[in-house]
This record gives sequence, structure tokens and C-alpha cells, in this order.
Amino acid sequence: MALKKLPKCDLPDEIRNISCKKCVVVGNGGVLRNSTLGKKIDSYDVIIRMNDGPVLGYEDDVGERTTFRLCYPESIFSDSLHYDPNTTVVLMMFKQHDVKWLYSVLLHKTVNTYGFWRKPAMNLMYNPPQLRVLNPFILRQVSQNLLNFPANFPKTEKPKHPTTGIIAITLAFHICNEVHIAGFKYNLTSLNSSLHYYGNETMSAMAQNEYHNISAEQMLLRDLIEHKTVTNLT
Repeated sequence: MALKKLPKCDLPDEIRNISCKKCVVVGNGGVLRNSTLGKKIDSYDVIIRMNDGPVLGYEDDVGERTTFRLCYPESIFSDSLHYDPNTTVVLMMFKQHDVKWLYSVLLHKTVNTYGFWRKPAMNLMYNPPQLRVLNPFILRQVSQNLLNFPANFPKTEKPKHPTTGIIAITLAFHICNEVHIAGFKYNLTSLNSSLHYYGNETMSAMAQNEYHNISAEQMLLRDLIEHKTVTNLT
């Protein structure tokens, strides 16, 4: 029912009509702070961002344009200050509660917040034509084929989920001819260093995260860079 409320499911025409797409996936890493990469990032055909990493106020370092923004109910912008009419929002549906959330916000019903790790957006500031739902095949491809996570984790172990960043890079492989990345460096040896280019969280928060395997993702990124599958701007 939720999907029927979304009028579009393919790439926007202005993106599909570009014959050779050069894309940049912009992570939220603290390495972007004072990078002055904004103009470089804005020069790409497709700019993919993730979650609630802000552009407003950080344009010199991260640019202004956003083609696609990947997020889930707990990480989608709800403050209209961050609204961008030129952005297509790609929703990741990880759990049954996410689908129920989408149905509720599209029909302007009361959102049931049970089952979310933090309060999800209670309404949508984006118009339905701006919304897409990520094909679950990509989520499975990242988890099982790229990160080699088991299909089912033992009960004694917390299930691991890929970060939005790795999912965004995998999406870029499906729609782009050339993929560059920026803001993906995690320095776990310096726990007091900035986790994001915004805010005050430090790397210690990521080091304590039990739901991501940062080591596996960093190894994957290193291999992608070494084999020149992607180009790293930072």
C-alpha cells in the first residue's frame, strides 16, 4: 500500500538522460571539516549524500547541491530549514516498522514510534514525487556479497548492519559510470577526533557502536581505492 502512494520509482529524467554519469558520494566524516572541497563536489553530475548530514552552513567544505539523499525513518530531515526541492530522497527500509512508518506519513496518519532506535520523523516535508524506496537487493548485496555478513546472526551476537555510506557507494555503482568518494575516513586510533564534519560527536561514539563492522567496511573501502574502482577525494 505504501509503494502505491509513490508516483515515481525510476531515476529522475535529468539524471537518466546524462550519458556518462560522474558521481561523488559524500560521507559525513570529520575529515571533510575545513577541506574546502565544496566547489569540487558541486561540479559532479550526481551528488549522493546520506542521512541528516547538513549542507546549510557547511557549503565551503561539502558543497550545496544534492541529487540523492539516502536515509531511513530515524535519519530523514524533518526541519524545513533543510528542504531542497531538487533532491530525490532514497528511503532504506530495514525493518517492518519502516514500511509502516512510510504508510503513516504518506497518508498523514499518526506515526507509531515503537520499534525505532530513536524517534523517527513524524511527518514528511518532501513531496511524494521526490521519494524513492531503495531496492532491497542492494541492501542484501552490501551485507552478504561485499561485507560477507551471514544471512542470520547467532542469537548470542548483535546483528551487524552496513552503514548508509557503504550502501550509498553500492547504489552509485548501479547508476554511475565513474564513482568518487569524500568524507569516508574513520580514525579509530584517535577517539577524541571529530566523528562528523558537523556537531560535536567524537570517534569514540563509532568505536562503541555494536551494530556496524567498521573494520570490515574500512578494508572494503581500501580495496576499492587500491583497485581504482573508486577515487577518494579525502
